[in-house]
Amino acid sequence: MGQVAAHEADAEEAHEERGKVTITEIARRAGVSVPTVSRVVNGRSDVAPGTRARVEDLLRRHGYRKRASAAGTRAALLDLVFNDLDSPWAVEIIRGVEEVAHAAGVGTVVSAIHGRSGDAREWMQNLRARASDGVILVTSVLEPVLHEELRILGVPIVVVDPAGSPALNAPTIGAANWSGGMAATEHLLSLGHRRIGLVAGPPRLLCSRARLDGYRAALEGAGIAVDESLIVPGDFYHESGFTGCNALLDLREPPTAIFAASDQMALGVIEALRRRGLRVPEDMSVVGFDDLPEVRWSAPPLTTVRQPLAEMGKLAVRTVLRLARDEQPDSPRVELGTELVVRASTAPPQKAG
Repeated sequence: MGQVAAHEADAEEAHEERGKVTITEIARRAGVSVPTVSRVVNGRSDVAPGTRARVEDLLRRHGYRKRASAAGTRAALLDLVFNDLDSPWAVEIIRGVEEVAHAAGVGTVVSAIHGRSGDAREWMQNLRARASDGVILVTSVLEPVLHEELRILGVPIVVVDPAGSPALNAPTIGAANWSGGMAATEHLLSLGHRRIGLVAGPPRLLCSRARLDGYRAALEGAGIAVDESLIVPGDFYHESGFTGCNALLDLREPPTAIFAASDQMALGVIEALRRRGLRVPEDMSVVGFDDLPEVRWSAPPLTTVRQPLAEMGKLAVRTVLRLARDEQPDSPRVELGTELVVRASTAPPQKAG
């Protein structure tokens, strides 16, 4: 029986040596990631000599034949994965990713999984097929089983603006959301506002909770008790800003200023005020968060907290490429600074009478 098994194993080995072995199998036998084998196959220099020798030996023994592409070689690739792409916020991150990836000669595959397990699984199948050199996840939540598949593939991963406590053992890149929320609120306090409404972001997201905490900290620092009725929920999109503003205006004692936790919600707030016949900033001051290009042209131009979205994308590419070279990032958790940008949508509150 042992001889039969040995004979079958020899037959299998001979079959693989005729060029049928896959990159995934080579990676498993070499004890390295699929992207590392892919880099060796494509003659890339960013592989340790010992690893290269081990992989090349396996490739020779199994007679691996690289599939020819239209150009003769496969370009290096990064996967950039969003939950959704229907926001200028995503475009700014893509812009930063593309700038650095293009300069490094790396292609980018952009995907949206829409929070649906079917879309995420389809993306995972495509990832395995194209053997990407790295993955950048942006505010994306994956099922635990997909986390395990990514771990097995050994593809370097960087998480941008993590949705929650990272389930993956991966570096994260975010912005200083807490200090940004505090700066927005302190700006309104400095103008004399004492009743400041907040249209908050989705509570499941770390960035939303941090901006809310910054808002609370600024009020408490000024000796003002937090009025929970002045905090209304939002989802970062225009309509929730519109709805949230109407809810605040319907209070017995409405606020004199509103901090919206995203620029898109701030634009929704301004539209709700316009439809009520209220002026910005004369009747209500408004502050946003992100500094999207469009808010410089809103009426009036929006005071907001600048989040370095393009810079976050650039740093994500640099970090994932370092990981692909088996180098460790300087820090597993990076928070880039935010900055208050004062424009024309904020002013001191009007005095009664």
